[in-house]
Amino acid sequence: MSVLVTGGAGYIGSHMVLALCDAGHDVVVIDNLSTGMSWAVAPQARLIEGDIADEELALTVINEHSVDAIIHFAGSIIVPDSVSDPLGYYLNNTVKSRSLIHSAVKAGVPHFIFSSTAAVYGNPKRVPVREDDDLLPISPYGTSKLMTELMLRDASIAHDLSYVALRYFNVAGADPKGRSGQSTPQATHLIKVACETALGQRDHLQVFGKDYDTHDGTCLRDYIHVSDLVRAHVDALTYLRSGGESQVFNCGYGRGYSVLDVLGAVERAAGHALDVRDAPRRAGDPAEIIADADRARSVLEWQPQHDDLDFIVASALAWEKHLQQRNG
Repeated sequence: MSVLVTGGAGYIGSHMVLALCDAGHDVVVIDNLSTGMSWAVAPQARLIEGDIADEELALTVINEHSVDAIIHFAGSIIVPDSVSDPLGYYLNNTVKSRSLIHSAVKAGVPHFIFSSTAAVYGNPKRVPVREDDDLLPISPYGTSKLMTELMLRDASIAHDLSYVALRYFNVAGADPKGRSGQSTPQATHLIKVACETALGQRDHLQVFGKDYDTHDGTCLRDYIHVSDLVRAHVDALTYLRSGGESQVFNCGYGRGYSVLDVLGAVERAAGHALDVRDAPRRAGDPAEIIADADRARSVLEWQPQHDDLDFIVASALAWEKHLQQRNG
């Protein structure tokens, strides 16, 4: 049996493929390479360039490779872009996910793992937020992901499909072995932007809002190392293949760091100060969102290994240096 990873040439997807190959799984990837990099896919996996909305392609891949599990990463992820282009996000994240789910049901794939987001909570009423708290997204990005969760819920009731939806908090860092990292040009992730600034690829960076009700006025986020996140997917795959029931899990460490905390960690890793400038708040940004991940730890037996902001930042900076050398 094989695992199909959609978006497996992207940031998190490429780490997922590495983890699966490291564990001895047969892996096939579908990626349209709109943001992913073909060179980021582990050589042990087979990369097929295409779109997940192409149901004929998806069915062919599923049947030819005897796929029994789909891990779905393909989609758009930038919150401000979703505010300016909501219909594009509903197409890419919701409509195309519907096509993929339909292909899974049609082909009889029994297991589905979905890359969801903490953005489904919006501005949570309590922190840390739990999986059964209110789902009130404040951006089209969050809504587009929530809609896919709901489709999976309903499809699992109507068909022989079990699923896990993993709600990511802020994913950062790079493979500790230096094999992959955040490589997308013009990425908006804070740690990547700060590392690019530290290496002189940007002349400054902006802090979007310093008037939030937090200890230093900037947003608080729960940063999780990408390797720990993909470990949760591997655990979810084991859980489903062992007969686990459909479930939703938060993926975070349960502590928040502010924007300024993160910039301080980057400055420590780089050994010099950054040019930081104030900017207005961005639409769709909640003030504080931190995970309660007890369910993942207890049910999936997930045990993160890299719960350390300085380690996360150091691995991200090392990857940026690698990219700088690679790109000349």
